[in-house]
Amino acid sequence: LIPLFLIIGSGGIGAGLYLMRLAMFNPDVCWDKKNNPEPWNKLSPSDQYKFYSVNVDYSRLKKDRPDF
Repeated sequence: LIPLFLIIGSGGIGAGLYLMRLAMFNPDVCWDKKNNPEPWNKLSPSDQYKFYSVNVDYSRLKKDRPDF
């Protein structure tokens, strides 16, 4: 039963860490509405906010949207 507890425990810890990463670094989540109410407007096209991207090289992307 020890390997079962280790595998389930590591899966739970990994899921918790991933949720914490989403809550802290995702541009869709805004914890501080007083200082920065729209954090997604500060992102440049070269910022990678996805955890894993298969075919996209973020360093080569150019800006194709207006500044606000």
